[in-house]
Amino acid sequence: MKKILFIFSIVTFFVSCKETTSKKAAEVKNQQVDSTANQVIAVAAFKGQQVTGVTVTDAGRIFVNFPRWRKGVDDSVVEITNNTVQKSYPDENWNSWEIGQPVVANKFVGVQSVVASENQLYVLDTRSQLFENVLDAPRIFVFDLATDKLVKTYILDKNSYHPDSYINDLRVDKKTQKIYLTDSGNSGIVILDIKSGRSRRVLDNHKSTAAEQGFLTFGDKKWENTIHSDGIALDTANDRLYFHALTGYSLYSIATNMLDSEDEKNIQESVRFEAKTAAPDGMLFDQNGNLYFADLENNKIQYRKPDGSIHTLVEGDKIKWADTFSIYNNYLYFTNSRINEVTADISNLTFTLNKIKLAE
Repeated sequence: MKKILFIFSIVTFFVSCKETTSKKAAEVKNQQVDSTANQVIAVAAFKGQQVTGVTVTDAGRIFVNFPRWRKGVDDSVVEITNNTVQKSYPDENWNSWEIGQPVVANKFVGVQSVVASENQLYVLDTRSQLFENVLDAPRIFVFDLATDKLVKTYILDKNSYHPDSYINDLRVDKKTQKIYLTDSGNSGIVILDIKSGRSRRVLDNHKSTAAEQGFLTFGDKKWENTIHSDGIALDTANDRLYFHALTGYSLYSIATNMLDSEDEKNIQESVRFEAKTAAPDGMLFDQNGNLYFADLENNKIQYRKPDGSIHTLVEGDKIKWADTFSIYNNYLYFTNSRINEVTADISNLTFTLNKIKLAE
């Protein structure tokens, strides 16, 4: 999910909402609704705390995160136990930083994403507050889930991010020993080498990572923001990385071996347009090769089968900006971050974590 709220830039648009809707309807086909449509199960609720990311470990441990988009964020990362107890992770000190304080190495500033891989938890810290420029280099904190102790900090190299970058989401590729990250503030993909810790930037301001427009439409209202490369998903069976701008309707992919190239032109030419889709936030593959993503504008969760057909898993008022996904025990976990509904005061809004059975 995301340099996402209250950036308030003035944009002139020449394409009407009606034309945009008609175009999407013509391009996105075969969207059947599954029988699981009414089986959304509530897992946890967060009043006045806007959740974005979720990850569930192989052992069933659940972690969520809350970006520092405003004052009053209680925790950046919490673990949910017994579906009710929310515990600061890894402890209260790591979550104790507040806006205006000096930035230190062992405290979270602006966590946008959490991803569990094998026995480690990767915590992506944008090092950004209130959608302002980064306070220092974005980084990934890696915790050993057996001990809940920090085992590694990856700090992005200066040439791999911009002052106004909002490093958004990540995928860990154990085959290539790389971590891939999207930048939604300044379009591009960051590739981080797990062994060396070095990072570099590709597809910088490329059409495949750039936003296609500066708004989304919800009913008769426009949510005006320009959000670049956001959703990212790794197809480990076919060794392809998929990515998508948030304010856009085009899904792209690239073979992971092409990302080893030092030739930027070669990388750009290797990008493949996959499909026209709804405007999504996060994305995730299941073990059957289905790619899950949200249709933010229409309160849906959809999935794209390996044959390219697009289907609707669930829709309705239980889906409120399905932000991030994780899979455990044949269930798709997702957060409702309600980003398009948020105003300055969120104290009376409730944000949720839910789950639903995967498509059969």
